[in-house]
Amino acid sequence: MGMMSEFKEFAMKGNLVDMAVGFVMGSAFATVVTSFINDVFMPAISPVMGGLDLGSMKHVLKPAELDANGAIIEGTETAIRYGQFINAFIAFLIVAFVMFLIIKGMNKAMKAEEEAPPEPTASETLLAEIRDALKK
Repeated sequence: MGMMSEFKEFAMKGNLVDMAVGFVMGSAFATVVTSFINDVFMPAISPVMGGLDLGSMKHVLKPAELDANGAIIEGTETAIRYGQFINAFIAFLIVAFVMFLIIKGMNKAMKAEEEAPPEPTASETLLAEIRDALKK
């Protein structure tokens, strides 16, 4: 078996394709959650927090430099942007919770689909009848 045919067999296995689809769906889901956090959730809780925008919170280590006109030179500020970290952490919690709910639902569905015990074979039925007849 050549290397190309081995690779084709490996790449076309159901598990690998399922995993690839899972990565693409996960990436799309992460984009939706990030948008939800930044565009819906944080603006909604901002008034509750006194108008504070968590995403813009930072600790400036080195202030931005100004040019001759007094305009800020891009990329010269050094800051720890802990507000972005808080947003990312909230997004992680939401994704983790949704994944928990999905897996919990899948596990529940799998338990409901458990197979009934298989029907006894003809020989087993005959042996059971003989056993019952001997008991009488």
